[in-house]
Amino acid sequence: MNGRLNREYQLQRISPKKGGHLAANYRRPFWLPAANYYTLAAAIAVTFFFLVWGILQEGEEEIPWIIAGIGASLVLGSAVVIREIFLRKARQRYSLAERKLDSHIRHIPSYAKQKEGAPKKLTLERNAAIIKEIQKKSEAARILGNLSSGHLEVFEICHEYLSETKKQMETVGVGSPRLVGMRRGREIIGELHRFHLMSWAEAESRALTQKARNYVTISDKLNTAQEALTVLESALQFYPEESRLTESETALKDFIVSIKVSHWIEQAERAAFKGNHKRAVNLYKDALFSLERENVKIEEREAIVEKINFEIESLREITANKKLSE
Repeated sequence: MNGRLNREYQLQRISPKKGGHLAANYRRPFWLPAANYYTLAAAIAVTFFFLVWGILQEGEEEIPWIIAGIGASLVLGSAVVIREIFLRKARQRYSLAERKLDSHIRHIPSYAKQKEGAPKKLTLERNAAIIKEIQKKSEAARILGNLSSGHLEVFEICHEYLSETKKQMETVGVGSPRLVGMRRGREIIGELHRFHLMSWAEAESRALTQKARNYVTISDKLNTAQEALTVLESALQFYPEESRLTESETALKDFIVSIKVSHWIEQAERAAFKGNHKRAVNLYKDALFSLERENVKIEEREAIVEKINFEIESLREITANKKLSE
């Protein structure tokens, strides 16, 4: 990776998918793809219809289905209004804030963009100017901490500085005042390097994890959760001993396994309901295999294993009794 985050990953993730820890006005607004949102809204409306219909029917209402239908229609209509007006406006405000931050950072001059013919030697004056520029970019990224692309950009600039000063220090004399300046600069920028990488990784992985939870299909859940894991793994290449990153990585791996296990169990239950007991047993075994292979620490893991084993034994007994009766 030439000491930098994977470029292919950056090109995919540099678009507006951010998260963070500052001003509530700039928190990522709730947003689901249209298909998922309206499927959820329809399910809520149908549930509301039958609930109201049942209550009114018990009260001996003459036309309970009409009142229930009107109520369900209002629920569905409200969902449309909420998404298309309130949620969309919140999303637009978030995107506007994101663009402002990106513009702010871009318009702060970057030391990396040297004028043609500028000296390559890192003088004391130029070193001080570079540190000041990076600190300005850092402050700009902190203003709207929820926008993780700002943290990623500052991290990259910090990394460029650390790489450049490392090369320069190899050619500087022992008693040169430039050496002291670069060492001090590396201490300052090194702290910013860690801070902004951590801020980016934590915000981005948290946003992607929440996005994965909101998806309906197993493939969308797994793909998005894997993206979040890739973010943490990228950061761990720089700070492998950082406990916050390793703990988040472990939790995310457990989350991915829990998605798979839930999927296997759901498929097994469907197969059992349809009478395909052999397939159901195999699916339950797949769930057990995922739990054992990944060595996960999912809450209630033992209870899940016990439940699966109970279901397997029950299905085997049903199959055996069926064979005896034949």
